[in-house]
Amino acid sequence: MSILNLLPAFSRLSVHTISNVRNISACTSPLYFRVSDALLGEPLKKKKRIDPMIIKAREERRKKRLEKQIKRLEKYVKQLKPIDEVEVPLKLMDEKEQRLRKPPSLSEEEMESRIILQKEWTRYKYRQYLEDAQAIDSILYSQQKALDELRAESEELYQEAIQMDLALLPHTTKGPVKTPVIKNYDSPDGEYINTTRKFEGEE
Repeated sequence: MSILNLLPAFSRLSVHTISNVRNISACTSPLYFRVSDALLGEPLKKKKRIDPMIIKAREERRKKRLEKQIKRLEKYVKQLKPIDEVEVPLKLMDEKEQRLRKPPSLSEEEMESRIILQKEWTRYKYRQYLEDAQAIDSILYSQQKALDELRAESEELYQEAIQMDLALLPHTTKGPVKTPVIKNYDSPDGEYINTTRKFEGEE
């Protein structure tokens, strides 16, 4: 049977329109049959209830472990690299009592004499401080008085007087560029052995 023979049969079919029905779709893709994903879900497991004392004991152990590590780090931080030139030999430390010299005992007259001498020195330094302060105040007063008189005469000269002296800065000096020769100096020559100690972490 050809397609041309089927056309009259389709033409006799009646087409009924359904009124008051509107099909609206907001999908941009065709409305095909779809299957949802298999999620393989299962009921949630019931959480085991742990004794609060066990939780507290675990926290205490963790806290003690952290404190122990911190103490160990602080212990090594305080250790400095030894310097042979600064360290006191053990032999001298053992002989400390033998080498220790006690200060001589002073008589009462000597102690009183030293106290009087210290008081006199204190009074002398106090008078020296007052004299220096008065001299500085006098110089500043004279300088300010001279500037006021100059300003009364000419504002232009006053502005020039309070300017910085550019000849003072920058300060340059010229001196010997080489160390003077030392007469009869025997310059050392030859090889040497490096005895510097090496510690962990140094290159």
